[in-house]
Amino acid sequence: MNLSPDSRQQIRARRRGLDPAWRRMASTAACRRLTALNRFTGARRIAMYLAADGELDPLPVLEKACAMGKQCYLPVLHPVARGRLWFARWQPGDVLHPNRYGIPEPSWKTHTLASAWALDMIILPLVAFDARCNRMGMGGGYYDRSLAWRLRRGIWKGPMLIGYAYEAQKLGQIHVAPWDVPLDAVVTESALYMR
Repeated sequence: MNLSPDSRQQIRARRRGLDPAWRRMASTAACRRLTALNRFTGARRIAMYLAADGELDPLPVLEKACAMGKQCYLPVLHPVARGRLWFARWQPGDVLHPNRYGIPEPSWKTHTLASAWALDMIILPLVAFDARCNRMGMGGGYYDRSLAWRLRRGIWKGPMLIGYAYEAQKLGQIHVAPWDVPLDAVVTESALYMR
């Protein structure tokens, strides 16, 4: 969906305006919903994000995944291919450093990096979504460029892509562009949407 920067800013401002205590409750409820999925239980390598700008916080999911012995990854800006992401292995207590946008990233070495296609599940942040699991991101295209190969695949689609958001971020319909990579599911504090 091509929204103006002002429209995205308004949606993000509404998200930031949610009561902090309610956001913590929503994070706990969404964590229960997500971690109950069979695909989560069976996943070995899961990528998530660190919440910023009022996003639904996946930290409880990250902590539970680590406690279950899963390999957990966080997105890092690709060192060579600008505008793309790699995923770096992370464990609780690992040092984080701000990237050029001020977003915390784990320190990494080549052997700790994974491409998106090598993961079992990727939990993505979003600004808005619709019931058909279309995602509106921040507008930079990092996830869409990093997952573009999914649009060219036949049967095998690689990792399950799950949007993670507040129910309040749901829109009636998001118009997608040919380069927009759809999600397989969206998890909120009160619902699960599947493509």
